[in-house]
Amino acid sequence: MTTAGKASIQAHVREATTLLKALANENRLMLLCKLVEGEQSVGQLNRGIDLSQSALSQHLAVLRSEGLVTTRRQAQTIYYALVDGPARQVLDTLHGIYCNPQSSD
Repeated sequence: MTTAGKASIQAHVREATTLLKALANENRLMLLCKLVEGEQSVGQLNRGIDLSQSALSQHLAVLRSEGLVTTRRQAQTIYYALVDGPARQVLDTLHGIYCNPQSSD
């Protein structure tokens, strides 16, 4: 394997590790799962998850800093959305398996 090939693999491993670290926290995973369903305001996210406003803000800050979510502001309201890419693909898969279980026959 070439040096460039190793560097490329290492970069991808770092990205995967960052994603897996974010997913390893139940609260962040819950936030990301809610965002699979579409953009949501901080208030909507807070109603769906049993966290203090401070804890919610800290988890959202981690997700923003890791590049897993984007934000937009409309007047006083901040909306969060899941970014497209590998994170969305993994979360779509998890959401399909765990949030929409098929009924057993």
